[in-house]
Amino acid sequence: MPDNSDSNIATADALTLLLHNQHALAAAIEEVTVWLSANGVKGVADNAVAAMETLDANAKAVTEAIMRLRQF
Repeated sequence: MPDNSDSNIATADALTLLLHNQHALAAAIEEVTVWLSANGVKGVADNAVAAMETLDANAKAVTEAIMRLRQF
């Protein structure tokens, strides 16, 4: 059984990869949002912006968790 610091490192590493995926998804959604706005699909673009805001808020929380795990 790994000690707590090894578990924290592994967890922080996994969360970091998930955070990178989250940033990639946000970038993709942003590109689609720009296209939707340019093509007159404002309602759908607004929904995409709301999704990006959720990703951003959650990314902050994940980042804070990673930082806490890496302190130990």
